[in-house]
Amino acid sequence: MSASPFILPPAPERLDVVRERVRLRPVVETDLEAMAQYRGDPEVCRFLPFEPQTADDIRARVGHVLGGTSLEGDRGGVIVVIERVEDGAIIGDLALFHLDTNSGAAEIGWVVSPAAAGRGLATEAVRALVDTAFSVYGLRRLVARIDPENSRSIALAERLGLRCEASLVENERLTQREGDEVEYTILAREWAARA
Repeated sequence: MSASPFILPPAPERLDVVRERVRLRPVVETDLEAMAQYRGDPEVCRFLPFEPQTADDIRARVGHVLGGTSLEGDRGGVIVVIERVEDGAIIGDLALFHLDTNSGAAEIGWVVSPAAAGRGLATEAVRALVDTAFSVYGLRRLVARIDPENSRSIALAERLGLRCEASLVENERLTQREGDEVEYTILAREWAARA
């Protein structure tokens, strides 16, 4: 039996996801300096496909989706900041991108400030975006592509129930080397069963 064709629902006009300790909302121009604080850290970028970034670098990389809520189009994607509810501090950002309109799959990614590590905030934020990906965007499958040396991101994916489906050798050019990747995935029906 084959699945029915994937139809992307209309993008929400506004995206504001609030959980107990974190709030997710689309990135806007005034967030770029705060994002550069952690995206400019060489240790953070060690596992990412870009060098440490300034606000201008971030604007050049993702400026086309600032404030957006649509996954549609060749350069579509949703990038949200993670705000800590208690003080409004930006502690990271998350992305949904690379939509495959045939299968209803998209990639999910995260960049989190080391200053926010160890408190469960990233887990809460990524869980909220996974919920949103399946309930608001109607996606069928999410994929997180992670450097196998990034034990914290692997642990986060596994805490949320994503499973390792692939190991790719020298698949991604990282900042200083050819990088391997592992792909962690979850289906909408699997996510729903966990609720």
